[in-house]
Amino acid sequence: MRTNIKKIFSLATVAVTAGIALTACSGKKQGGSGNSTNNAKHSIALITDTAGVNDNSFNQSAWRGFKAYGKEHNIKRGRNGYQYFQSSSAADFEPNFDQASKAGYQTIFGIGYSLKDAVSAAAKKDPKKNFVIVDDVVKGQKNVASANFKSEQASYLAGVAAATQTKTNVIGFIGGAHSDIIDLFDAGFTKGVNDQAKKLHKKITLLNQYVGNFTSADKEKAIAQSMYAKKADIVFHASGLAGNGLFQEAKAINQNRAADKKVWVIGVDVDQSYLGNYKTKDGKKDNFVLTSVITGVNVATHDIANRAYNGKFPGGKQLVYGLDTNGVSIMRGHINDTAWNYSRKARSEIIAGKIKVPIHPAK
Repeated sequence: MRTNIKKIFSLATVAVTAGIALTACSGKKQGGSGNSTNNAKHSIALITDTAGVNDNSFNQSAWRGFKAYGKEHNIKRGRNGYQYFQSSSAADFEPNFDQASKAGYQTIFGIGYSLKDAVSAAAKKDPKKNFVIVDDVVKGQKNVASANFKSEQASYLAGVAAATQTKTNVIGFIGGAHSDIIDLFDAGFTKGVNDQAKKLHKKITLLNQYVGNFTSADKEKAIAQSMYAKKADIVFHASGLAGNGLFQEAKAINQNRAADKKVWVIGVDVDQSYLGNYKTKDGKKDNFVLTSVITGVNVATHDIANRAYNGKFPGGKQLVYGLDTNGVSIMRGHINDTAWNYSRKARSEIIAGKIKVPIHPAK
């Protein structure tokens, strides 16, 4: 999820490209020597949040969109091409924007809402360049585009699947820290679970708890332990790096119980299925990730970069990516046929406007 999370495991996003060896220090361009075919006018730069470009979430998904853009236009990584600048702390945000701008990159993306102020400041400092904030909105600046996601829609689908597939009729949600962004996941998932429970005449208990941040994996592990002890068999997280604790707990439980008593995790932002690989009590390979709620940060970065490439940068506008543009989605994963069919029907009804999904949990 964007670890700040979001929009988390950043989420989070989207097939994970774990093979990128990115280890440079903050504030320094990573790799790439430039290419004579590159054109500064079409160059793009990514400023990560503190989770880094290999966060299995938001930043990684954004970088995937960058690579797709480069491949599509035969633009190489490096100066006058595409590049990322990694932030190890919030203090790196503005210096990284300055460095990207001075290096000649034309369209510069800030990934995650924690970079909003840095994006705004950089755009004021360099009005001839394009800037993008992902997961927040900068208003009143003509050289800033804002990209957001209807994560409540995809979370609703995950709720439908979870309510259909649960065996214990106890389901959990773990959030990172309260914010409008995490509200989308919480509200959508809760609505999906409750609507589907009503449809199937099930009485489902939904456990809901927050870590308080996006980094405390130990605290999340304890929360997950408590939820599973209360018979939850499916837990969805929107908690950034803290979500590692949920995966650790699910793995520990599943390694010591029969396959038909498996507990499940729903991942966020990116396809987190690889985090669910484990060996059963009898030594067989298995997986406990039911599905992942996908935030198409790669869709947004690729789309906005292409608009800039074509001379149509959407400065001053807010772009919102939902189910209708595949900007959000869920993975098929281990969702059974019945639950998948229900989720696909719900998807169609949301796109058609027949289902209204809230963006804040009920108080």
